[in-house]
Parts: sequence; structure tokens; C-alpha cells
Amino acid sequence: MFDFTKNLKNTYLDTQTSTAVLSGMVIRSPILKNLGLILVAGSLLLSTTMPAFAKTSRIKDIVAIEGVRDNQLVGYGLIVGLNGTGDGLNNSPFTKQSLIAMLERLGVNIRGQNVNTGNVAAVMVTATLPPFTNQGAKIDVNISALGDAKSLQGGTLLVTPLIAADGEVYAVAQGEVYIAGCAGEGDAAAITQNMPTSVRIPNGGIVEREIDFQLDELQQVRLSLINPDFTTSRRIAQAINGFTNDSSMATAENSASVVLKRPKGYDGTIVDLITDIELLPIQPDQPAKVVISERSGVVVMGADVRVNSIAIAQGNLTLKINETPEVSQPNPFSDLGETVIVPRTDVSADMGDSQLAVLDSGVTLQELVTGLNKLGVKPRDIITILQAIKAAGALQAEIEVM
Repeated sequence: MFDFTKNLKNTYLDTQTSTAVLSGMVIRSPILKNLGLILVAGSLLLSTTMPAFAKTSRIKDIVAIEGVRDNQLVGYGLIVGLNGTGDGLNNSPFTKQSLIAMLERLGVNIRGQNVNTGNVAAVMVTATLPPFTNQGAKIDVNISALGDAKSLQGGTLLVTPLIAADGEVYAVAQGEVYIAGCAGEGDAAAITQNMPTSVRIPNGGIVEREIDFQLDELQQVRLSLINPDFTTSRRIAQAINGFTNDSSMATAENSASVVLKRPKGYDGTIVDLITDIELLPIQPDQPAKVVISERSGVVVMGADVRVNSIAIAQGNLTLKINETPEVSQPNPFSDLGETVIVPRTDVSADMGDSQLAVLDSGVTLQELVTGLNKLGVKPRDIITILQAIKAAGALQAEIEVM
């Protein structure tokens, strides 16, 4: 019953770029001919996914597997070897305390002594532990200065344990830092390029503990949609059920998740099942939305944005104020006169070329943009116009302000 894990998968995936309509036509290609035989033998339903290859995405690109996630790690450490650009120990007491504690663990007692060095900096170390990372694997670590260090260039991070949210150590970081910025200063000027106090160490962390998660032992998993949508969730479930010829294998639980179950007669693991369905093409749907950023003047509109019949007028009021002061001097040999500055101001107002444009009901995104461009509207003015259209109830889309 589940031969699709062997022959059907490879045959189907080889035809992802084909746009041929299989229903009611003579199949001449050997690959499509084999696919046609499988369609008849297995009663495979592809009518919901085949017609729209130009606008489809793979399931693996629009969903995330529940439990397959990154884990954030953080640690506190010291960087040594700086050329006088480290923390001032008087201004950063935590650096001084950490330095004293580190030296005591190494058998050096300087407690109560006057320590004055600019070659040490306290830092926060962060890293991301990918899912299913094995013990002994290496990960990248990012380092940021915690005190008043001017630059971490040329420094070396000492052994720093990295802990997760549960308080357990999952990795250890150490090594020479790599910096993409620089800083320099003189008596009268200083220059800083990029961020010399934020550095990284490629492969600077070694995984000491694995996160226990046995995906292959699960009987079902949830496919979490990256962009939740009821229509997309239902299409994913239909595509999976059609591909496997089993109407109960996938269920659209809500707009954000699809439950994928391993059938009783399936001889593979849940990993095999995910592998079989993650390349199926899906046409994602999305709600009509307009995203605007008033700070940068960016406007992004979705393809499904519609506008009801409305008239738009756009014009700018420009005030011009010119100050041309004049100097008034007394007549020659005059005893009573004095030189004064006489102000002279010219004020004018320009209303601009106001135009009235009419947008018919149900116009598309392209028609809306074309209409606004005809008015000579700039991005920041478009933001105001869109908000006014929304307030008038004519914009059939959600406005999201960044």
C-alpha cells in the first residue's frame, strides 16, 4: 500500500518542472508515461498541486517541524591580549573581580593588590546550537564587550562555558577573535570603522552535550506554518493525503499547524515520511496586507490588495520666504542720520498641481500603484494616502506599521 516511498517518490520528483496537464492527454515522454501509469495504479490525486508550478513553493520552505529548532546559548568570559584597549578596571569592577577569581583558580593570589591593566575585557558570548548537533561538533560564537573596552582586536577568549535556558552547559568556547572593524585616535581626532567591540570566532565553540530529542520514534509530528494561513494549511494537508492516497495521514489542525501521522502499515520512520512529503509543491495563500514604515518611507503591498471605488486628490502647499535685508545710510555730512539695516521679506505660496484621480472598485495592486504614480505621489505621501483610504473603509487590506 505504501510503495510511494520507493518508486513513486523518485518518479514524481523528476517531473517537478513539467507543466503538462495529465488529465485527458496522450503522454509521450517516457518519464511522464511512467507517472501516468502510477497515477492509474495508485489513484494518485495531484489536481490540487499540478496546475500552479510557477507560483508554488516546497512544503519544506513554508513549514517548520515541531521540535526541530535551534537553541540559544550564552556565557560570560574574559578576553586577554588586548593592546591597552581593554576595560578600565576602576570603571568595570566586574572585570577586576573576574580577573582575580580566574588567577586564583590558577594558583595566583592577587587579592588586595593594586591591579592596573588595560589588556583584559569582560565579554558576553552567544551562540546558536542547531538541532541534532552531535557531541564534539563545532559551532560559531559571537562576542560583545560588556565594559568600556575600546577594541577587542588581537584578543583571545579564555575558556567560557555556554549555558542554555535550563542552566546546563551545552558548549565551551575559546580561541582568537576575528574582527571586521577597527578604531584609531590621535590628539585631535578619532576614527572608528564598523564595531571593533563586537567580534566572532568561527568554529570557536565545541558542543559538550547533545539535546535529547528522538524524532524517529514519534508517531506523529506537527508541521508549523512559517506564515500561518487557513487556506495554506488545508492545501498542505490535501497535497500530502493525495500524494499518499491516505485521507487520514495529514490533518489541518488550525491556521498554523498540520498534524502528520505515521500510518500503521508504514514500515519507515517519521523521518522517512517527512522526507517523502517535504518536496511536494504547494501554492501558499496570504491575507491582503500593506506594510509601511513611516521612518524610512518604505511601502510594501501584497498582490491581493483591493480598493473600492474612490477618488483621490493629492497636492502640496509650498511656502517660500526670502529675506533680503537692505542697508539704509544717512545723507553725506548729516549729523542726525545713522546707518541701519532695513528688513525686507518676500512671502509666496504655491499650492502645486492638485489632481483628482478616480480608482474603480476592485482595482488590483498594479492599478493602484499606477494611479498613485500618475499623481506624482512620493512614498511618504503614499503612506498618508493609504492610511486615509483605510480610514474611509475603501482599502480591503490590513495595514501594518513597522
